Amino acid sequence: ELGTTHRTVVPYDKIPKIMIKALLAAEDAEYFEHEGIDYKGMARAFFENILRRKFAQGASTITQQVVKQLLLTPEKSMRRKVQEIILARRLSQRFTKEEVLAIYLNQMYFGHGRYGVEEAARYFFGRSISDVEVGEAALLAGLVQSPERLSPYKHPDAAKKRQIYVLGQMAKLEYIYEDEARKLAAAPIAVIPEGSALPSLAPEAVDTVRKLLDEKFGADKLATLGIEVKT
Repeated sequence: ELGTTHRTVVPYDKIPKIMIKALLAAEDAEYFEHEGIDYKGMARAFFENILRRKFAQGASTITQQVVKQLLLTPEKSMRRKVQEIILARRLSQRFTKEEVLAIYLNQMYFGHGRYGVEEAARYFFGRSISDVEVGEAALLAGLVQSPERLSPYKHPDAAKKRQIYVLGQMAKLEYIYEDEARKLAAAPIAVIPEGSALPSLAPEAVDTVRKLLDEKFGADKLATLGIEVKT
């Protein structure tokens, strides 16, 4: 897996605020207010599931998504949902909001083998996450919901529709002005030609470090070590 996926970890304070705001607008607007669980959203999802007579919605917060991504299987069941809730509460008690958000921003999948906002920005826009603009941040934030189905390369119409939704949420939350949201919503998605993305940062050094970590810890354990490597 390490040979076919791309990850570049960026410190939380190096990620622009507009990217963070776009993500909160898209995924969890009350992230800094709740304790890792959105009980109102869970109640809505519970009644929706009853109406549909199946496990259709989950109302996952950013904290719950971190738990699902790193600690649990993608199984959809009430038992796994309970595990997710318990672990999300524990994660919130152990780490700060900023620490959990940093994990999310650096580990979530954005499609095309790209994990984390830095790799996603380099792949879709040919620049670092520190240089993304509002419309680009909204596009990236929207991808998390379904990276393959919303890929601007594979499904540009769906990607645009999701970007417009995120921009609307950002305006609703007063992260951006409504005029700016409308202007960006009317503009076409601007991504670089597929396959022309900037290469990963120092790929030779990264590969060397990965081999050393493989030898020391085992390749199957790298994703859950939670370590930081400086070179």
